[in-house]
Amino acid sequence: MTRTRLDAHIAALDAPEGLKTVLTVVAATCADISKVVAGGALAGALGASGQINVQDEEQKKLDVMTNDMLTEALLASPAVAGVASEEMDEVQPASNPAGEYLVLFDPLDGSSNIDINAPVGTIVSVLKSATATPTEADFMQSGRHQVAALYAVYGPQTMLVLTTGAGVKGFTLSNDGDWILTHDEIAISPDTKEFAINMSNLRHWAEPVQTYVGDLLKGEEGPRAKNFNMRWVAAMVADVHRILMRGGVFLYPWDRREPNKPGKLRLMYEGNPMAFLVEQAGGKATTDGRQAILDVQPEHLHQRIPVALGSANEIDAYAGV
Repeated sequence: MTRTRLDAHIAALDAPEGLKTVLTVVAATCADISKVVAGGALAGALGASGQINVQDEEQKKLDVMTNDMLTEALLASPAVAGVASEEMDEVQPASNPAGEYLVLFDPLDGSSNIDINAPVGTIVSVLKSATATPTEADFMQSGRHQVAALYAVYGPQTMLVLTTGAGVKGFTLSNDGDWILTHDEIAISPDTKEFAINMSNLRHWAEPVQTYVGDLLKGEEGPRAKNFNMRWVAAMVADVHRILMRGGVFLYPWDRREPNKPGKLRLMYEGNPMAFLVEQAGGKATTDGRQAILDVQPEHLHQRIPVALGSANEIDAYAGV
C-alpha cells in the first residue's frame, strides 16, 4: 500500500506557496531535531547550558541547540519575514524582501524530560505578516489569525501533527527520514475519563479548581458518577498528543505560587498553536473553561495564560465549577 508523504500532502494543500515553503522547512528541521534528541548523551546534548532565558528559566543544552536550528533554517527561508521563540528575548526579523510569514515556536517543550529519556517536542505557530520588516507589534495577533500550527513529539516514534485550518493529520517519521501519513482526520472524543494536571500544585489552585479535581477523584461514588484516571508527562506536547490520540483534558490553571502571573504556559508559543489543533480536532481550548484561548488578544510576546483544553464535554464541565 502506498502511503501519503508529508511533502505530497503539503504540495496538494489549497494554500499559498509561501506557507507550503514554511511548513516544509519546519518539518525538515523537526526531523533533524529528532536525530539530535535521539543522540542524547552520545551527541553531547544532555544537561544544562549554563544560561537563563527570558522566562527566567535555566536553559538545557538542547533548548539552545534546537532554538538555533529552527531560527537559522527559518530565517534562511525566503517565505519568512520573522521569527519569535520562547527562548529568545525579542523577535528576529529576517532579511527577506518577499517574506510573508511570522513563525513562533517552543523549540523543545518539556526539555526537563530530556535527561531522563522521557518525551519532549517542538511546537510551532504560523501567522501572516503585514510587512517584510516585522516588529513585535506585528506578532500581536490573536490565535484566530493562525494559518497553520503543528507540533512534533519525540517519543518511541517521532510524530508530526499538523493543521492548516481544515482538520488535523498526523505523520510518523520513517527510518528513511520521510514523514508518512499515519493518522488521517484526527478527532478528539467529546467525553473522557482521563485528565492531566500536576497534582503537586493542588494546594495552590483556586478553590473552584480544587473542587473540580476533587470531584474527579471521588470516582463513581462522587458527583461525576464515574472513575477517572490521571496522566501527567510534564511536557505539554506529550500530554496534548495523548488527548488528540484518545481524548482527555489537560489543565494548567492559575495558582498562588506566582499570583501576579495569570498562568505558567505561554500564549503565543504553546496556548495558541495547541488550541488551534485541539479545536480543529473537535475539542475545546480555553483559559478557564469559558474564554477560548484563540480569542485572547496578545499584549506582549511572552504573555502567560491559564490553559484548559481537550474533550469538549469535559471542558464544559470544567467551566461549570
